[in-house]
Amino acid sequence: MHPKARIHADPSLNADQFDRLPDSVVLFIFNKLADVRSLGRCSTVSKRFNSLVPLVHDIYVKIDRVVTVDGDAEDALNPPNPRPRNLFSHFFKMMFFTLLKPFHNLRNINGGNKPLFPQLAHHSPAQVLKNFTHVRHLRIELPAGDVGTEEGVVLKWKAEFGSTLQNCVILGGTRMDRKYITEQEQSIEDNESIPESFYTNGGLKLRVVWTISSLIAASTRHYLLRTIIKDHPTLWSLVLTDADGQGTLLMGVEQLKEFRENQVAASEPSSNRTLIPASSMKLRYSPYLELPDTMGLQGATLVAIKPSHEGGSGTYSSKKEIDTFVSGAFDGPFKIAVKALMKRRTYLLEMNGF
Repeated sequence: MHPKARIHADPSLNADQFDRLPDSVVLFIFNKLADVRSLGRCSTVSKRFNSLVPLVHDIYVKIDRVVTVDGDAEDALNPPNPRPRNLFSHFFKMMFFTLLKPFHNLRNINGGNKPLFPQLAHHSPAQVLKNFTHVRHLRIELPAGDVGTEEGVVLKWKAEFGSTLQNCVILGGTRMDRKYITEQEQSIEDNESIPESFYTNGGLKLRVVWTISSLIAASTRHYLLRTIIKDHPTLWSLVLTDADGQGTLLMGVEQLKEFRENQVAASEPSSNRTLIPASSMKLRYSPYLELPDTMGLQGATLVAIKPSHEGGSGTYSSKKEIDTFVSGAFDGPFKIAVKALMKRRTYLLEMNGF
C-alpha cells in the first residue's frame, strides 16, 4: 500500500515577489513615479522602501496652496477667488506648502523613532526635499500663474536663469478665439508693420506691463529657489512652473553651476527677488494670427529678452541659441504662433535693470 500523499503549500508562493527585485529596479520604478506624494505613500509600505525613497533622482512637487507668512492663514487657504489675480505682487511674503500626510508617519531607519520628515502642518518644498539626498531632476508646480490678466488674455513666458536672468521669451495676445478677421485687419496683417493705433490706444503700454510683470514673477521664483539649490548639490535640472501653464523657469547643469559660483543679487536690500539686469528686447507684433483648428490670436506679441553684456551673468548665448530657445519655448498652437511671429519685423528696445 502506498503511503498517503501530503499536500504542502509552495513556500515561494507566499513570498513577496517584489522583494526579488534588485534595488536598482525598484529605484527605476520610483524615479518614473517621481510624484513626491506617491513616494511618501510608498515609504510607509516597508523598511526597504523607506530606505530607498530618499535615493530617488527624479522628483515632482505639486504645491496645493499658498499661505502668507504674516497674514491670516485661514483666508490664504480659502481665497474667495480660486485663481488669485495678483499673486505675484505678494510673492515676496509668501511661503509655498503642500499637505503631505504620507510623510507624517515616515520614520528614519537610522534615527530610531524620529520622523524622517518633520511633523508640520505645512510642508514647504525645501522642507520636504531636504531628506532626498540624490535629487538630479526637480520639477515644482505652483497652484496658479503669477500674473493677473483680463479674461480672455493669453500670456505665457519662459525664462532661463543662472545667478540672474539669461534668456526670457514672452508670448501674449489680447484674445484667442475662432478665426475672424475683417478686411481692414487683413490689410494691416499684410503690411507687417505695427500700426499707429498700437502706440495711441494703449497697446504698447499693455505689452510693457506684460513684460515687467512676467520678469518680476520669474525673478521672484528664482530668488525663492536659493535654499533648494544650496541643499541639493546633486541637481542637474530644475523647473518651476504653474498649473495654469503661464510661466516656466528653467535651470540646467551650467546654470546651476553658475548660480552656485556667483552671489545672487537682490533687486533691493529688502526685496525677495533677483535683480533683473539691464537687457535688450526684441518685440514682434501681429494684429491677428491664424492658428490651427480654426483658432486665431488677436494682438499677438512676442518679446525676446536677453541681458546686455555688462549686466549679464557671464554666460552669453549666440543668436542661433537664442532663436532655438525662443522657437522651442512653447508647445501646440503657441509654438506655431511663435514661429509665425519670428518671421515678422523686429523692433528693438532697451530696458534698465530693476
